Amino acid sequence: MQPPPPTAPARVRRVAVLGAGMISFKHLTAWKTVTGAEVVAVVDPDAGRAAARAAEFSIPHHYPSFASLLSEQAIDAVDIASSRDSHGPLLREAMQRCIPAICEKPLMPSVADAEQLVGDARNRSRIMVNQNFRFRPYFQLMKQWIDEGLVGELTSCTIDCRSSGLLRNANGNYPYIERQPFVRREPRMMIEEVLIHRIDIARWLCGPLRLLAARTLHSCPELLGESEASIFLAAGARGFPVVVDGNFASAGYPALSQDRVEIIGDRSRILMEANVLRLIGPRMSVHEFEPVGSIQQSFNASMQHFIDCLQTGEPFLTDAEENLETLRLIDAAYAAAS
Repeated sequence: MQPPPPTAPARVRRVAVLGAGMISFKHLTAWKTVTGAEVVAVVDPDAGRAAARAAEFSIPHHYPSFASLLSEQAIDAVDIASSRDSHGPLLREAMQRCIPAICEKPLMPSVADAEQLVGDARNRSRIMVNQNFRFRPYFQLMKQWIDEGLVGELTSCTIDCRSSGLLRNANGNYPYIERQPFVRREPRMMIEEVLIHRIDIARWLCGPLRLLAARTLHSCPELLGESEASIFLAAGARGFPVVVDGNFASAGYPALSQDRVEIIGDRSRILMEANVLRLIGPRMSVHEFEPVGSIQQSFNASMQHFIDCLQTGEPFLTDAEENLETLRLIDAAYAAAS
């Protein structure tokens, strides 16, 4: 009997990271862990920033524009880690060349733009949105418990996001704005920048959602957009309540945001509080997570998932059409809050 032919080694894909701002550090750190890919270039209109990121991560090339990169070398995929207003032009440039892309959230600045992009991308280029919360280890475990039936039929879900980052610190500064200066000028801040991840998680854990009501508050004078928001949704055939709430002016909390999650079923409940996850019911389980490490793990896993799906042809967990449903809920929330 003849032995089977040797399996061809997996292709190593050449990736370009588009954007060298704050979030690119997490992206580039993640790419160092990914099997089957190599970052060959960093692109940013700020040449100094692009050069610094390239040097920091030993990346051989940097360019001031996507076009200048494409004029000099071929690439197999792009990671778009730039500002949301740049997503459309960069994605369309990638689509024209049938280059698959993973793009930071939100996919596009408006639902209408996202719908048009998704329609144009069909059968041309694969797009994944970096809704990396689905890859955080504690949310993965929650999903596993729900799918295994350990929680039973869900009856409620609450996701609260808290931080003191929009309260002045001892130096008179706002820690959240210091860490992410771009949020100062965003007209849609708490829901679109922060709660987008929690809405996506609620959809993933609870199934399709419909909006019931939303309220926003603008309490931070240095922000153009809202600093607090509460969103009330319904899930399932019975319309069980789902609440997603964000407040970054929460005294007594650390500047780095924390999530409190409670999911109640007719067999058990899930409670995530102070970075400790519990399954409470006939089967008990307790897991503690290190917050900063969990964040980076989610980026690592998201990038690996992107490359794995390119290799196998499997659908992305967070593809563009999936993200479009989250964007529709966000638009509806802003409309309701206004």
